Amino acid sequence: MHSAPRCGVIVYSANIKELSVFYRDMFDMKLLRETQDFVSLGNGEMNVVVHLPPVAIPEPQFNCVKMFITVENSLLAREKAVLLGGAAFDGEWSNPVFKVCNIADPEGNHIQLREFLI
Repeated sequence: MHSAPRCGVIVYSANIKELSVFYRDMFDMKLLRETQDFVSLGNGEMNVVVHLPPVAIPEPQFNCVKMFITVENSLLAREKAVLLGGAAFDGEWSNPVFKVCNIADPEGNHIQLREFLI
């Protein structure tokens, strides 16, 4: 039986090494596998594969997937994203279960941060 995570996200990037450092440090991920074409990271719950585009993709389409990731403290996570070269956007929304806010990685890919309230 294969032990690879059953869910995750692929993030296309022209600079896979630099962008993988953001995801590794932002979400406490470990290096699972690295090749010339991709860097695979995981934390036991999620797999992020930072991948060179397999075909020519216009850069505005690199950001065609938005992932969400649960964090313990959304305020601290937003600050950390900025320190790692990303961005934190204004606004926060909530429902009875969790609150959300948005950040971007250094290449502009948007990520929703979820902080559970219960």
